[in-house]
Amino acid sequence: MHLQRHPKNPVLLPHPWHSWEALNVFNAAVIHHNGLFHMLYRAQGWDYISHIGYAVSQDGVHWARLDRPVLSPQEDWETRGVEDPRITEIDGVFYMTYTGYSPQGVRASLARSTNLITWERMGVILPDEDNKDHVLFPERIGGRYALLHRRPPHIWLAYSDDLLHWTDHHVIMEPRPGRWDNYKIGAGGPPIKTDKGWVLIYHGVDEHMVYRLGAALLDLDDPSTVRARLDEPILEPRETWEIKGDVPNVVFTCANPVVEGTVYVFYGGADRVMGVATAPLQQILDALEEHLL
Repeated sequence: MHLQRHPKNPVLLPHPWHSWEALNVFNAAVIHHNGLFHMLYRAQGWDYISHIGYAVSQDGVHWARLDRPVLSPQEDWETRGVEDPRITEIDGVFYMTYTGYSPQGVRASLARSTNLITWERMGVILPDEDNKDHVLFPERIGGRYALLHRRPPHIWLAYSDDLLHWTDHHVIMEPRPGRWDNYKIGAGGPPIKTDKGWVLIYHGVDEHMVYRLGAALLDLDDPSTVRARLDEPILEPRETWEIKGDVPNVVFTCANPVVEGTVYVFYGGADRVMGVATAPLQQILDALEEHLL
């Protein structure tokens, strides 16, 4: 199965009047809350330092955005940018996982908010290691918080009692030799809970550095068990703005909210603009059930 691109793509472009987002807007978190889509997107100006901006939409296609970023580099682990946010709501609080980039490397970081505009940093949650593509499950599993992250080239799972200290790290998904995701893989948006298991949209990279999106199904009670994984990608670079940009041949997602049974996959195209593609959640589940492991 394949995601269906929206005909009005791309849905968010750089803003030439705002120096902090004049070059690229991409790799956004999106959550559907109180009847609206809320987007927290990575933005770069000509200095290539990443900030996180905020935009809101009724339909996921037409967006109104703030003039200034809601999160900018501040701490010593962020001096070169705050990148690739993902938003998960747990018990009425919004948690943003994001990557802090500095001469120290790339650090898996966390912030929280009650209004999606004002963010309180909680710090680096996987210290002393380069790590990214980290995303929280939307509820506790076995009484503990659960997190997907990437120690290259695999997707890992970890657990925590307080969101700050993570243990029980283990690999749950690996690249597949000879396939479209043979070089490295990473989690996309928050896993989607269904009665069949957790649907995970992830990105895979091949030896030519082409980024595509795929889908897997994790066990509901033990997400370290991968129950199904599609053989073919559900989205790959095809449009000009997905092929040519700041980084060519990239579709990369940090968000897959479900609204009235439809999965909205928001993705960065070639690290320059934002697009959206959709599919019925049931269609993705049906495809995964044909690929049970």
